[in-house]
Amino acid sequence: MRRLKISNISRYFNDLRALSQHRTSSSLTDDLCNQVLVEGKANSRMAILNRPSALNALNTNMGSGRAFCAGGDIVSLYHFMNQGKLEECKDFFRTLYSFIYLLGTHLKPHVAILNGVTMGGGAGVSIPGTFRVACGKTVFATPETLIGFHPDAGASFYLSHLPGHLGEFLALTGAKLNGAEMMACGLATHYSVSEKLPLIEEELGKLVTDDPSVIEACLEKYSDLVYPDKNSVIHRIDIVDKCFGLDTVEEIIDSLESEASLINDPWCGSTLRLLKEASPLSLKVSLRSIREGRFQTFDECLVREYRMSLQGVSRLISGDFYEGVRARMVDRDIAPKWSPPSLEQVSEDMVDHYFSPLSESELDLELPTKLREAFN
Repeated sequence: MRRLKISNISRYFNDLRALSQHRTSSSLTDDLCNQVLVEGKANSRMAILNRPSALNALNTNMGSGRAFCAGGDIVSLYHFMNQGKLEECKDFFRTLYSFIYLLGTHLKPHVAILNGVTMGGGAGVSIPGTFRVACGKTVFATPETLIGFHPDAGASFYLSHLPGHLGEFLALTGAKLNGAEMMACGLATHYSVSEKLPLIEEELGKLVTDDPSVIEACLEKYSDLVYPDKNSVIHRIDIVDKCFGLDTVEEIIDSLESEASLINDPWCGSTLRLLKEASPLSLKVSLRSIREGRFQTFDECLVREYRMSLQGVSRLISGDFYEGVRARMVDRDIAPKWSPPSLEQVSEDMVDHYFSPLSESELDLELPTKLREAFN
């Protein structure tokens, strides 16, 4: 089972349990009472994400198996949208964003052990914390543009603060990083081989203090030195900055195509293929989101992403999120019909809509006070 270790924070678990109350056809076989398990040891509390059948997808359910957390339960959201249950969609995002806000602002130390797939919302409930331990099984990605959405759950904040324009690259392409690459760019604070993870959990459970320096020393004790391999994007940061630092998605693609014609590097081709598979609207929305996140606080990013997420599920401008989930997760034909179908047909007004203020009726008064005030 995968552990999300949190030192002495009972309030977190109320939110974790709330996230596990959504139940749809994708989770009928899971025991709702056991989707989030809580263990107490000495001065710490451990939340065990326990929904292996869905890679611990947040509906939110987090668990065991080969994933830490594969993100939000987008199949549940798909069915809510299909049934016209937009209030359930809002409830999901409200609970998720409230929890991430608490996680990122609470003073108690938090250790996330990323033993497996860590994508989307899975990154959202781990990256904002104090310590992130990656390992050889860790696979990180923000693949939302491939399903017609935008990197959410705080991604516009932490991606925008990565070295150079690596954040834009990850946000637009949905490319994967391994544990060594996460360490190299700062997404992970520590790296340990998988065999040591039980030792880390055991020692953390014995601590009688929540002093961050003591926790840091414990993690350092089991840390390993690791470097990205020669094919890693980390070694291509110059070309990433050159291409993904440009102003528009069109310019980014043109620059990559130019580089591909000049150098014999398969990376350029694979990156272009990822961009061309993504929703054109999502690419433009996501690029703007990362650029805005670079100059916003954590709170401001969460408020904006929450607003963008509600716009995405409303289907008022485009049904790309619904169509992307259908194509990749429901029917699995991997042939989404994006609307608009090309970058040229994505207008500025369409993009602006995702960043426009919500109406009074859409303001969620159950968000934490600080987030609520940010809407005003």
